[in-house]
Amino acid sequence: MTENTAENQTPEENNEIDNVENLEQPTQDDPIAQLTKERDDMRDKMMRALAEADNTRKRAEKMQSDTTKYAVAGFAKDMLDIADNLRRALDAISEDQLQDETVKLLHEGVAATERVMLSNFEKHGITKIEPTSGKFDPNFHEVMFEGPAAGVEPGEIIQLLEAGYVLHDRLLRPARVGVAKSGEPTEHNVDTQA
Repeated sequence: MTENTAENQTPEENNEIDNVENLEQPTQDDPIAQLTKERDDMRDKMMRALAEADNTRKRAEKMQSDTTKYAVAGFAKDMLDIADNLRRALDAISEDQLQDETVKLLHEGVAATERVMLSNFEKHGITKIEPTSGKFDPNFHEVMFEGPAAGVEPGEIIQLLEAGYVLHDRLLRPARVGVAKSGEPTEHNVDTQA
């Protein structure tokens, strides 16, 4: 058995092998191969352009939704001071002062105004957060002080100083709180022998 190599083949056999190889690998002169390559390139470009257009559409829809949803943020922040002042006015009136009919009517009017304001806040997606206990969350709370507290884990909220507000899922203002200090509370011994 002898192997048929290119050296042992006749010139006609060599031409046939070359023709078969040329069919397998398209040449630059083959118009069908060029058109197929151009078609594939155009299809790829079209698919990329469609994907980019879809991404642009989705970004525009999200931006429009966010703009509509959070358009009142600036106005709402300004209104928080008014809500705080209404609460301060209500807290400033003692039970003894409520015995006076005029003060009682004033208190009821301020309380009604506060209720209406908070109701309108909720209609527009503004929620009041008033944590008086629980774990400190830096996403919603701002620490104003740390203090000793018996029976409370360090980092737990021990006092609410000022309510916070959230617009849908965005923080307008963090709740200002006091948290338990790490370590046990200690008694302060004052040296009186000086």
